[in-house]
Amino acid sequence: MRSFDRFLRAIAVKEVTVTFTGETGSGKEVMARRLHEMSPRRGGPFVPINCAAIPEALFESELFGHERGAYTSANERSSGKIEVADGGTLFLDEIAEMPLSLQAKMLRFLETRRYMRVGGTKKIQADVRLVLATLRPLEQEVRAGRFRPDLFYRIQGIVLEVPPLRERRRDIPQLLDGFIAQLSATHDVEPPVFARSARSALVAYGWPGNVRELRNAVELLCILREGKAVRVLDLPPSIRQGRADSTVEGDSIVVPTNRPLDEIVDLVIDAAISAEHGNLTRAAQRLKVSVRTLQRRARG
Repeated sequence: MRSFDRFLRAIAVKEVTVTFTGETGSGKEVMARRLHEMSPRRGGPFVPINCAAIPEALFESELFGHERGAYTSANERSSGKIEVADGGTLFLDEIAEMPLSLQAKMLRFLETRRYMRVGGTKKIQADVRLVLATLRPLEQEVRAGRFRPDLFYRIQGIVLEVPPLRERRRDIPQLLDGFIAQLSATHDVEPPVFARSARSALVAYGWPGNVRELRNAVELLCILREGKAVRVLDLPPSIRQGRADSTVEGDSIVVPTNRPLDEIVDLVIDAAISAEHGNLTRAAQRLKVSVRTLQRRARG
């Protein structure tokens, strides 16, 4: 991620369209905000729009704004996101979900930097930098007829893939500590202390929901374990049982060999507990140790 950040810093000063790709929850909007904060436009607004969350009937008004009386419920003039983003960055998340009917108007705006509110007659000029994010490859959407080729070629600039969390496990301890501090302050609770074995379990887990899933897990633990120790057994079952780096095959436990001995012991214990669905007695029998020894190690 340090290499990613260096590249991000280099392109932030260039007025080029950037598209972030990657799995859900991998941090595409976070990267878009960071790009904005490192750019000459950092003094202007950062305005995000989730294209998948806006009904098609309201999309044009949301983007371009509307005049009073433009439709039944338009009781007053409303500024669109483009107008709000003037001088800053407009972030279109899930750009592949933009309705085809709006894509032509978006293309016209990008070519002229001018637009009209819904129901308006006066053209308005706006200066925005466009940053995009997509889960589905836009080339695939073009081939499927769901995305206009002319808009695709107009916005085609630099494409950056945000790697999933499982491919940057060394970031997890730093993210964990950051989330503990942030979320404890948000909920006004004393930060819990994560035992070494619990930290090892979090690093080893595959995180299909990426950074968003990690944040949600930490938030839950901050609330439930206020000021207390977080052990392996306190982690959500999906994390305890969904280990990525340690698996149980029959009576054998397969673990990585490139970790410190203490971490390997923790992984073995955690894998055994997961294999026995949280039953410490059976896990102790599997490992041929006493339940008391297992409890002591599991507490971290």
